Amino acid sequence: MSKILLSFTLLFLSLCSFGQKRSTDRKLEKQIKQLIQGFQGEVGIYVHNLKKHKEVNIGADSIFPTASVVKIPILVGVFDKIEKGQLQLDQELIYRESQKYGGSGLMQFFKDSSKVDLKTLVALMLSYSDNVTSIWNQKLAGGGMAINTLMADLQLQHTRVNSQTEGRKTDWEKYGWGQTTPKEMADLLTLIRQGKVISEKSSDRMYRFLGNMFYDERGLSQIPATVKAASKTGSLDDVRNEVMLVNAPKGDYVFSIFTKNNGDQSWGKTNAAEILTRKLSKLLWDYYNK
Repeated sequence: MSKILLSFTLLFLSLCSFGQKRSTDRKLEKQIKQLIQGFQGEVGIYVHNLKKHKEVNIGADSIFPTASVVKIPILVGVFDKIEKGQLQLDQELIYRESQKYGGSGLMQFFKDSSKVDLKTLVALMLSYSDNVTSIWNQKLAGGGMAINTLMADLQLQHTRVNSQTEGRKTDWEKYGWGQTTPKEMADLLTLIRQGKVISEKSSDRMYRFLGNMFYDERGLSQIPATVKAASKTGSLDDVRNEVMLVNAPKGDYVFSIFTKNNGDQSWGKTNAAEILTRKLSKLLWDYYNK
């Protein structure tokens, strides 16, 4: 009982320190508002300079579909099981063709009965946004209900997994696989960076996985390749999302941009929301580092 009490006390203290008061950066806010003028769709943007504790919140408390950004909460669920000794990164798993699922990713092209390990599942889920391994990892993590409990424990009120999760059919019909707010997803990535999710060791490992993105044409393309960054994108026809934490020379900063009901539903680098994401990333890099 004393160990359980100690764990909850440490979590409470870490979240309190994380909740240090932030002030609004009015100058940056003005620049971002000018940047998003005329965008055909709904947009939410959250920016937090972790060194100066200054933020910009433009619709960042509104709920958006996560698309593939839901794979960050799934990652947390997997590492919760690893921390408890119920899963191991090097444990062997067998892929079955019945698990095949379309969309992004590589595992759908694996042969039936292929041997893989959990580390490969996690890496494919994040780096290549692989849907087969993401669904698999969600099950290994105990399902959406277990992951949602972890999100609630982290005081993330709106970040939830909906797909294949009991009691969330209405939310699934509205938001799809998952839902969140731009601020909450940026805060989750920040907590991982600060070693406050599951444990310092687990947070460090998760952050390493999040720093190896194959899809780097959006926000990541606007920062130097020599600078470390953790990120995840998500896309649907009318949705484009990205959350990114940059270990910049003059101090870490995190930002998230979520869009929905987009007028431009094309796929490719010329998509209006993807262009906006690149412009936002460049604006922030220049603002904080030049």
